[in-house]
Amino acid sequence: MTAATLRLGISRCLLGEEVRFDGGHKRDAFLTDVLGRYVEWVPVCPEVEAGLGTPREAMRLVGNPQQPRLVTLKSGQDHTRALEVMADRRLDELAGADLSGFVFKKDSPSCGVERVRTYNEHGMPGRKGVGLFARAFLGRFPLIPVEEEGRLNDPLLRENFIERVFCYRRWRDLMNSGATRQAVVRFHTIHKYLLLAHSAPHYRQLGRLVAQVSEYRPKDLALQYGELFMQALAVRATVRKHVNVLHHILGHFKERLDAQEKAELLGVIG
Repeated sequence: MTAATLRLGISRCLLGEEVRFDGGHKRDAFLTDVLGRYVEWVPVCPEVEAGLGTPREAMRLVGNPQQPRLVTLKSGQDHTRALEVMADRRLDELAGADLSGFVFKKDSPSCGVERVRTYNEHGMPGRKGVGLFARAFLGRFPLIPVEEEGRLNDPLLRENFIERVFCYRRWRDLMNSGATRQAVVRFHTIHKYLLLAHSAPHYRQLGRLVAQVSEYRPKDLALQYGELFMQALAVRATVRKHVNVLHHILGHFKERLDAQEKAELLGVIG
Protein backbone atom coordinates (compact mmCIF):
# COMPACT_ATOMS: atom_id res chain seq x y z
CA MET A 1 0.00 0.00 0.00
CA THR A 2 1.22 3.50 -0.78
CA ALA A 3 1.50 6.29 1.75
CA ALA A 4 -1.34 8.24 0.12
CA THR A 5 -4.32 9.03 2.33
CA LEU A 6 -7.33 6.76 2.11
CA ARG A 7 -10.32 8.62 0.66
CA LEU A 8 -13.82 7.51 1.62
CA GLY A 9 -17.13 8.87 0.46
CA ILE A 10 -19.70 9.67 3.14
CA SER A 11 -23.22 11.01 3.50
CA ARG A 12 -22.71 14.63 4.55
CA CYS A 13 -25.16 14.54 7.45
CA LEU A 14 -22.94 11.95 9.20
CA LEU A 15 -20.19 14.58 9.47
CA GLY A 16 -22.52 16.92 11.35
CA GLU A 17 -23.52 19.07 8.40
CA GLU A 18 -27.10 20.34 8.68
CA VAL A 19 -28.39 19.00 5.39
CA ARG A 20 -31.22 16.73 6.57
CA PHE A 21 -34.80 17.30 5.39
CA ASP A 22 -35.59 18.90 8.77
CA GLY A 23 -32.49 21.10 8.75
CA GLY A 24 -30.67 18.86 11.22
CA HIS A 25 -27.77 16.43 11.03
CA LYS A 26 -26.85 12.89 12.11
CA ARG A 27 -23.25 13.35 13.23
CA ASP A 28 -21.59 10.02 13.99
CA ALA A 29 -18.82 10.28 16.60
CA PHE A 30 -16.97 7.14 15.50
CA LEU A 31 -16.77 8.39 11.93
CA THR A 32 -15.81 11.97 12.76
CA ASP A 33 -13.60 11.48 15.82
CA VAL A 34 -12.04 8.04 15.32
CA LEU A 35 -12.02 6.88 11.72
CA GLY A 36 -11.83 10.47 10.53
CA ARG A 37 -8.29 10.75 11.94
CA TYR A 38 -7.07 8.21 9.39
CA VAL A 39 -9.06 8.94 6.25
CA GLU A 40 -10.04 11.86 4.07
CA TRP A 41 -13.81 12.16 3.77
CA VAL A 42 -15.45 13.01 0.45
CA PRO A 43 -18.92 14.23 1.52
CA VAL A 44 -22.04 13.84 -0.61
CA CYS A 45 -25.67 14.83 0.02
CA PRO A 46 -27.70 13.69 -2.99
CA GLU A 47 -30.86 15.57 -2.07
CA VAL A 48 -29.16 18.92 -1.48
CA GLU A 49 -26.95 18.47 -4.55
CA ALA A 50 -30.09 17.75 -6.59
CA GLY A 51 -31.28 21.25 -5.68
CA LEU A 52 -33.97 20.27 -3.17
CA GLY A 53 -32.76 22.63 -0.46
CA THR A 54 -32.74 22.48 3.35
CA PRO A 55 -35.15 22.18 5.07
CA ARG A 56 -37.35 20.33 2.57
CA GLU A 57 -40.43 18.18 2.56
CA ALA A 58 -39.80 14.62 3.72
CA MET A 59 -39.63 12.01 0.96
CA ARG A 60 -40.03 8.28 0.61
CA LEU A 61 -39.57 5.53 -1.98
CA VAL A 62 -42.74 4.46 -3.76
CA GLY A 63 -43.53 1.63 -6.18
CA ASN A 64 -41.42 -1.27 -7.40
CA PRO A 65 -38.51 -1.79 -4.94
CA GLN A 66 -36.23 -2.50 -7.92
CA GLN A 67 -37.16 0.78 -9.66
CA PRO A 68 -38.75 3.02 -7.03
CA ARG A 69 -39.73 6.64 -7.37
CA LEU A 70 -38.71 9.33 -4.87
CA VAL A 71 -41.89 11.14 -3.84
CA THR A 72 -42.58 13.83 -1.22
CA LEU A 73 -44.72 12.71 1.69
CA LYS A 74 -47.47 15.36 1.66
CA SER A 75 -47.54 17.08 -1.72
CA GLY A 76 -46.69 13.98 -3.76
CA GLN A 77 -44.01 15.68 -5.85
CA ASP A 78 -41.84 13.22 -7.78
CA HIS A 79 -38.12 14.05 -7.50
CA THR A 80 -36.85 10.83 -9.08
CA ARG A 81 -35.49 12.48 -12.21
CA ALA A 82 -33.70 15.20 -10.24
CA LEU A 83 -31.89 12.54 -8.19
CA GLU A 84 -31.02 10.53 -11.28
CA VAL A 85 -29.49 13.55 -13.02
CA MET A 86 -27.56 14.43 -9.87
CA ALA A 87 -26.32 10.85 -9.51
CA ASP A 88 -25.04 10.70 -13.09
CA ARG A 89 -23.11 13.93 -12.62
CA ARG A 90 -21.75 13.12 -9.16
CA LEU A 91 -20.71 9.57 -10.01
CA ASP A 92 -18.67 10.91 -12.92
CA GLU A 93 -16.89 13.17 -10.43
CA LEU A 94 -16.40 10.37 -7.90
CA ALA A 95 -14.89 8.15 -10.59
CA GLY A 96 -11.85 10.42 -10.42
CA ALA A 97 -11.83 10.79 -6.63
CA ASP A 98 -9.84 7.59 -5.92
CA LEU A 99 -12.34 6.35 -3.33
CA SER A 100 -11.55 3.23 -1.29
CA GLY A 101 -14.98 2.98 0.36
CA PHE A 102 -18.23 4.77 1.17
CA VAL A 103 -20.29 5.13 4.36
CA PHE A 104 -23.98 5.77 3.66
CA LYS A 105 -26.80 7.01 5.92
CA LYS A 106 -29.06 4.12 6.83
CA ASP A 107 -32.80 4.24 6.07
CA SER A 108 -32.38 7.26 3.77
CA PRO A 109 -34.49 7.16 0.56
CA SER A 110 -31.45 8.45 -1.30
CA CYS A 111 -28.55 6.87 0.62
CA GLY A 112 -29.79 3.72 2.38
CA VAL A 113 -27.96 0.61 1.19
CA GLU A 114 -30.46 -2.02 2.31
CA ARG A 115 -33.88 -2.50 3.90
CA VAL A 116 -35.07 1.01 3.03
CA ARG A 117 -38.84 1.39 3.40
CA THR A 118 -40.54 1.29 -0.01
CA TYR A 119 -44.29 1.91 -0.17
CA ASN A 120 -46.62 0.08 -2.57
CA GLU A 121 -49.64 1.51 -4.39
CA HIS A 122 -51.76 0.93 -1.28
CA GLY A 123 -49.41 2.92 0.94
CA MET A 124 -48.11 -0.17 2.73
CA PRO A 125 -44.35 -0.23 3.48
CA GLY A 126 -41.92 -3.03 2.78
CA ARG A 127 -38.26 -3.29 3.79
CA LYS A 128 -36.75 -4.21 0.45
CA GLY A 129 -35.56 -0.92 -0.98
CA VAL A 130 -32.22 0.72 -1.73
CA GLY A 131 -31.80 4.50 -1.80
CA LEU A 132 -31.68 6.00 -5.29
CA PHE A 133 -28.15 7.37 -5.06
CA ALA A 134 -26.83 4.31 -3.22
CA ARG A 135 -28.27 2.04 -5.92
CA ALA A 136 -26.61 4.11 -8.64
CA PHE A 137 -23.29 4.08 -6.75
CA LEU A 138 -23.37 0.30 -6.29
CA GLY A 139 -24.13 -0.17 -9.97
CA ARG A 140 -21.29 2.10 -11.07
CA PHE A 141 -18.67 0.93 -8.52
CA PRO A 142 -19.58 -2.65 -7.55
CA LEU A 143 -16.19 -3.47 -6.00
CA ILE A 144 -15.84 -0.42 -3.73
CA PRO A 145 -16.62 -1.42 -0.10
CA VAL A 146 -19.76 0.25 1.24
CA GLU A 147 -21.46 0.21 4.62
CA GLU A 148 -24.16 2.02 6.56
CA GLU A 149 -23.18 3.94 9.67
CA GLY A 150 -25.60 1.97 11.86
CA ARG A 151 -23.97 -1.36 11.02
CA LEU A 152 -20.57 0.03 11.99
CA ASN A 153 -21.70 -0.11 15.62
CA ASP A 154 -21.17 -3.87 15.37
CA PRO A 155 -17.43 -4.48 16.03
CA LEU A 156 -17.25 -7.43 13.62
CA LEU A 157 -18.94 -5.54 10.79
CA ARG A 158 -16.75 -2.53 11.49
CA GLU A 159 -13.61 -4.67 11.35
CA ASN A 160 -14.74 -6.27 8.11
CA PHE A 161 -15.47 -2.93 6.47
CA ILE A 162 -12.11 -1.41 7.43
CA GLU A 163 -10.32 -4.55 6.27
CA ARG A 164 -12.11 -4.41 2.92
CA VAL A 165 -11.23 -0.73 2.53
CA PHE A 166 -7.51 -1.39 2.98
CA CYS A 167 -7.56 -4.48 0.76
CA TYR A 168 -9.46 -2.67 -1.98
CA ARG A 169 -6.87 0.11 -1.85
CA ARG A 170 -4.06 -2.45 -2.19
CA TRP A 171 -5.76 -3.98 -5.21
CA ARG A 172 -6.21 -0.53 -6.80
CA ASP A 173 -2.51 0.16 -6.19
CA LEU A 174 -1.77 -3.12 -7.97
CA MET A 175 -3.91 -2.05 -10.93
CA ASN A 176 -2.33 1.40 -11.06
CA SER A 177 1.20 -0.04 -11.01
CA GLY A 178 0.64 -2.09 -14.15
CA ALA A 179 -0.59 -5.42 -12.73
CA THR A 180 1.79 -7.84 -14.39
CA ARG A 181 1.13 -11.57 -14.07
CA GLN A 182 3.97 -11.84 -11.57
CA ALA A 183 2.53 -8.97 -9.53
CA VAL A 184 -0.88 -10.67 -9.34
CA VAL A 185 0.74 -13.91 -8.15
CA ARG A 186 2.71 -11.99 -5.53
CA PHE A 187 -0.46 -10.18 -4.40
CA HIS A 188 -2.23 -13.53 -4.00
CA THR A 189 0.67 -14.99 -2.04
CA ILE A 190 0.51 -12.10 0.41
CA HIS A 191 -3.26 -12.33 0.91
CA LYS A 192 -4.04 -16.05 0.54
CA TYR A 193 -4.40 -16.83 4.24
CA LEU A 194 -6.57 -13.77 4.74
CA LEU A 195 -8.76 -15.08 1.93
CA LEU A 196 -8.96 -18.52 3.54
CA ALA A 197 -10.14 -16.92 6.80
CA HIS A 198 -13.07 -15.46 4.88
CA SER A 199 -14.08 -17.96 2.21
CA ALA A 200 -12.49 -21.33 1.41
CA PRO A 201 -14.40 -21.61 -1.92
CA HIS A 202 -13.08 -18.23 -3.09
CA TYR A 203 -9.61 -19.14 -1.81
CA ARG A 204 -9.60 -22.26 -4.00
CA GLN A 205 -11.06 -20.43 -6.99
CA LEU A 206 -8.44 -17.68 -6.78
CA GLY A 207 -5.72 -20.30 -6.34
CA ARG A 208 -6.78 -21.94 -9.59
CA LEU A 209 -6.83 -18.55 -11.30
CA VAL A 210 -3.25 -17.64 -10.37
CA ALA A 211 -2.12 -21.15 -11.31
CA GLN A 212 -3.23 -20.38 -14.87
CA VAL A 213 -1.83 -16.85 -15.22
CA SER A 214 -0.26 -17.59 -18.59
CA GLU A 215 -3.72 -18.11 -20.09
CA TYR A 216 -4.82 -14.52 -19.37
CA ARG A 217 -3.80 -11.10 -20.50
CA PRO A 218 -2.37 -9.31 -17.44
CA LYS A 219 -5.12 -6.69 -17.18
CA ASP A 220 -7.90 -9.26 -17.61
CA LEU A 221 -6.25 -11.44 -14.98
CA ALA A 222 -6.06 -8.57 -12.49
CA LEU A 223 -9.66 -7.51 -13.10
CA GLN A 224 -11.00 -11.03 -12.65
CA TYR A 225 -8.83 -11.50 -9.57
CA GLY A 226 -10.05 -8.24 -8.05
CA GLU A 227 -13.70 -9.14 -8.47
CA LEU A 228 -13.30 -12.53 -6.77
CA PHE A 229 -10.98 -11.03 -4.14
CA MET A 230 -13.55 -8.47 -3.01
CA GLN A 231 -16.35 -11.07 -3.09
CA ALA A 232 -14.30 -13.26 -0.76
CA LEU A 233 -13.65 -10.48 1.73
CA ALA A 234 -17.37 -9.68 1.89
CA VAL A 235 -17.89 -13.13 3.45
CA ARG A 236 -17.50 -12.73 7.19
CA ALA A 237 -14.45 -14.31 8.84
CA THR A 238 -15.10 -16.42 11.95
CA VAL A 239 -13.07 -17.87 14.82
CA ARG A 240 -13.49 -21.33 13.33
CA LYS A 241 -12.13 -20.16 9.98
CA HIS A 242 -9.15 -18.50 11.68
CA VAL A 243 -8.43 -21.78 13.50
CA ASN A 244 -8.45 -23.54 10.14
CA VAL A 245 -5.94 -21.02 8.77
CA LEU A 246 -3.61 -21.56 11.72
CA HIS A 247 -3.74 -25.31 11.17
CA HIS A 248 -2.78 -24.75 7.53
CA ILE A 249 0.17 -22.60 8.57
CA LEU A 250 1.23 -25.16 11.17
CA GLY A 251 1.40 -27.74 8.40
CA HIS A 252 4.32 -25.86 6.85
CA PHE A 253 6.38 -26.45 9.99
CA LYS A 254 5.50 -30.07 10.74
CA GLU A 255 8.90 -31.35 9.60
CA ARG A 256 10.72 -28.88 11.84
CA LEU A 257 8.81 -29.48 15.06
CA ASP A 258 9.02 -32.38 17.46
CA ALA A 259 5.93 -34.01 18.97
CA GLN A 260 5.96 -31.84 22.09
CA GLU A 261 6.22 -28.60 20.11
CA LYS A 262 3.38 -29.66 17.81
CA ALA A 263 1.21 -30.53 20.79
CA GLU A 264 1.96 -27.17 22.41
CA LEU A 265 1.04 -25.23 19.28
CA LEU A 266 -2.13 -27.25 18.77
CA GLY A 267 -3.09 -26.48 22.36
CA VAL A 268 -2.57 -22.76 21.79
CA ILE A 269 -4.58 -22.81 18.56
CA GLY A 270 -7.41 -24.70 20.27
